[in-house]
Amino acid sequence: IVQGKHFEKLVAEADPDNEGYSRLRWQGESRSIFFRGGKLAALVELRDVDARDEIQKLDLVTVNFIDLVNEIHRKGYSLSGRSGLDFFVEYPFINNISGNYDRNGDGEYDSSYIFRISGNNQLKLKEQIGLRGTLTLPGAIDNITVDYYPTDTVEELINRINLSGAEVAVRLNQNGQLSIKGLPAADPAYPDFVLRHLEDSGQFLAGYAGILLNSGTDGAFDWQQADAVLSLRGGDLEFAVAPLAHPAGWIEVNPALLKDPGAIAAASKSGRGAGGHGDGSAALAIAALRTDRVMIGTASGFDEFFAAAVTEIGLKGEEASRALETEKLVIKNLKDMRESISGVNIDEELTNMIKFQHGYSAGARFITEIDRMLDIIINRMGV
Repeated sequence: IVQGKHFEKLVAEADPDNEGYSRLRWQGESRSIFFRGGKLAALVELRDVDARDEIQKLDLVTVNFIDLVNEIHRKGYSLSGRSGLDFFVEYPFINNISGNYDRNGDGEYDSSYIFRISGNNQLKLKEQIGLRGTLTLPGAIDNITVDYYPTDTVEELINRINLSGAEVAVRLNQNGQLSIKGLPAADPAYPDFVLRHLEDSGQFLAGYAGILLNSGTDGAFDWQQADAVLSLRGGDLEFAVAPLAHPAGWIEVNPALLKDPGAIAAASKSGRGAGGHGDGSAALAIAALRTDRVMIGTASGFDEFFAAAVTEIGLKGEEASRALETEKLVIKNLKDMRESISGVNIDEELTNMIKFQHGYSAGARFITEIDRMLDIIINRMGV
């Protein structure tokens, strides 16, 4: 960067905390540079804020679509009566079945990357929970608390959690079990689609939903420790390891289904009859996901969510164009003001030049006439 005779060299190096994207620093210094304005600041903001936000939305659509379709397909039956097969291949972030991960790279597991937890017990949306307590859930900056009361229904509490700003999404799955999923993290320092904290001062997550083994701080699930799944209740509880980063880039249909389309689980029951071969109830349930309000973290369907994301990109582009034109106009006005004070106005200078030229010509003619008059007086009148 050059300013007059002074210059400083910038160094770009990979930032492991920002998916390997380059960070900028002054040569000879270790701290990063944070630009407050100018083209560089705009480019960094575009990369780290706007582009990241849109990528997260695509990943959110993808991971939710994969999870919901697989949930239905696993419970469906194919023509041969086969069940339990995923429609999409799921690539976990790590191969450890407990989600244990060495985050700081010292060779020891220190965290748990869990995406989804589904409880043991079947719940009903309109049923009152009859319990009182406070849930502590991960937020964008700090943990968020959500209170619940004996008169709350399961549906009311689910909606309260989903609207709380917590980076989790809650719903009842196909079996009526409470399912909690991690959302994309607002802070780049946190991984996407990882449940970071689940805590309940009462018995909703523990006894009622059958997710946590115990209530209170000691029974909390926290991602910043290995084997965090040990705080979960056993039995029919299910959990899934966090997906590989950016699932929108690797979504893939199960090769077994591509090889044998007859293995697609289109029916909801095995054999013939209602829900069996030929009724396509499982396939219809998957098709309904297109418009059903199933997007985790929002009250919209896939079509609506994707349309809103595309519209937002267009609005941001239009806003940026308007801002650019406004800035260009401001710069032009400032340049005009500067030139009016210290610059050269060609029209004005040309006018002055013509004026001074005429003045010079008039003065020259005046002197010529005076000289002629003196010549007449001196030489011709005999003075």
